[in-house]
Amino acid sequence: MNSVLQNSLAREKISAFIMYFINIWRQGILYRAINSFKTNYQLSVTKKFWIRFCEFDSGIEKSYYYKLAGFLREILYSIGYAIEQSLFYRLLIWIKDKYFSITKGSIVFCCIHKLSLHQWLLVAFALYLPIEYVIRVKIAFSPLASAWEELFIFVSVVFILWRKALRRTVAIKRETALDGYIIMFMAVGLLLMSAVNPYPAVALAGYRAVVQYMVWFFIILRLIEDDQDFKIVYYTFLGMGALLCLHGIYQYVIAVPIPATWVTQTEMGVRTRVFSLTGSPNIFGSLIVLLAPMAAGLIYFSKKKWMKFLYFCITGIICLCLLFTFSRGAWVGMVVAVIVFALFIDRRLLVLMAAAVAGVLVFVPSITNRLTYLFTSDYAEASAIGGRALRWQVGKMLLLENNPWLGFGLGRFGGAVAMNNKILDETEEFYYFYMDNYYLKTMVEMGYIGIIFFIILLAALVIWGLRAIYRSNIEHISDREDPLFRNIGNPKALSVGIFSGLIGVLVHCYFENIFEEPYMMAYFWGLAAMLMYLGFFRRGQLFPNK
Repeated sequence: MNSVLQNSLAREKISAFIMYFINIWRQGILYRAINSFKTNYQLSVTKKFWIRFCEFDSGIEKSYYYKLAGFLREILYSIGYAIEQSLFYRLLIWIKDKYFSITKGSIVFCCIHKLSLHQWLLVAFALYLPIEYVIRVKIAFSPLASAWEELFIFVSVVFILWRKALRRTVAIKRETALDGYIIMFMAVGLLLMSAVNPYPAVALAGYRAVVQYMVWFFIILRLIEDDQDFKIVYYTFLGMGALLCLHGIYQYVIAVPIPATWVTQTEMGVRTRVFSLTGSPNIFGSLIVLLAPMAAGLIYFSKKKWMKFLYFCITGIICLCLLFTFSRGAWVGMVVAVIVFALFIDRRLLVLMAAAVAGVLVFVPSITNRLTYLFTSDYAEASAIGGRALRWQVGKMLLLENNPWLGFGLGRFGGAVAMNNKILDETEEFYYFYMDNYYLKTMVEMGYIGIIFFIILLAALVIWGLRAIYRSNIEHISDREDPLFRNIGNPKALSVGIFSGLIGVLVHCYFENIFEEPYMMAYFWGLAAMLMYLGFFRRGQLFPNK
């Protein structure tokens, strides 16, 4: 009984302490300024412009691309009709019936059959990283390791075409305004590969590394047929990420050994840097930047309080693991992601983030030292000798020494393909390295033309991502003012979570070659497809919220 009273008294004191600061906040100038802005914004020209921007109709249904897609669909339907009349199709149906009759009553197969084949493909996509780790590291069978990604893409494409041809899918029309920008960048890359290819095999490998995994945008958008499919890939990806973060925290607890090059002599207080299955704390940090806003979105989306608490804990675990990566670029990406998320969903998160950052800087010296090291002369000297400053300078030099508009050539410098195919002789003045800036790496290999079209593609992604957020919003779902309850069941919370993570990764790409990792590019464009689904196809129509 005493313990209950003590706990009750402690709870009252904590509540009073929190309310004290809330009252101070509500009496502050900043709080009044925000409220004044919200009141004036409802009648402002800015809001009218924003609504017109978000409701903009791309007119894709009138485009040649849309008509071409329709023509190809008709061809597929004709092929599908021929298939249905064939002996091969009847044989497949017979095999299918036999399979289900044999497996009937099996508990294992009953669990497997709860998901359809296209849903299992979505699960496999969400588990892209663990699957790649098992194939490349555990099995380590070279032919399979080098071909499984292409095989995965091939199987997914064939399965989508098969279902479309037989009209087994509701995801028939899935053309978006973003398709053209992706295809345009792929075409520009193909032209640049043909124009600058002193080593054709290397150029082809470089082109493949840049554009191949963008195909997942088209695949995922067509595999997700309804909200159930969306939830499967969303929750599987988040669950996988949460387990990886728990593994990362475990690595920090046991102080897993790391290469000496991951920290400098002035950062010896950093006992380890976690990386889980990725093999790189920077790549792991970027994956976490994708995950954290998605977990936070579920806090606002979920209705039950215990589920809100569960996702709050998962978000906390993910953010804690991000700290243990000691990836400064990922930290910057996360800050930007939180700002974007807060502006759309809950501006109180800005205050919470500021308090959290201040607390970390005060009470965690290892993180403080790693951040403050950026502003020291030692860091400037190290960066000029062998760090980012030198790498960026060398990259710019190679670009200017060749045709700056066409670039140095795909796969020739600054990325994984160049590191695996060292064509030029290394000297004391020249050696191969990662550029640690994906935009600069793209500009060096593809020239001004390539980087311009790449920036246009990313700008289109941001623009249509914002429109997807607006169109995914369900207004008047709740009359409660608190964002924690106002967004219950609102897909906008999920779309903002995805969009914030994408923006955070784009920021991180300025400091690292994030897209050099196939699973990171696959996840990025797969999540972009999920964002387009929420905004434009959630009700099974072409423009449901237009």
